[in-house]
Amino acid sequence: MAWTWRFEKSDGTETEPALQPEEFTTQGDAESWIGEFWKELLDGGADQVTLFEDATKIYGPMSLQADQG
Repeated sequence: MAWTWRFEKSDGTETEPALQPEEFTTQGDAESWIGEFWKELLDGGADQVTLFEDATKIYGPMSLQADQG
């Protein structure tokens, strides 16, 4: 099993990430990576991400924008 992120603009179109991630072996590793690098990804042009396990969508899109509240 491989866990991967899809990087998207706010309209859902796929975009190339500022940082190229690896394929992760666990969901926790993938989520830890996004937690560490979300700001760089946002600054690089990605607005949201979707998590996949192989070809299965797990969740998303999830915004990379910080909560404004």
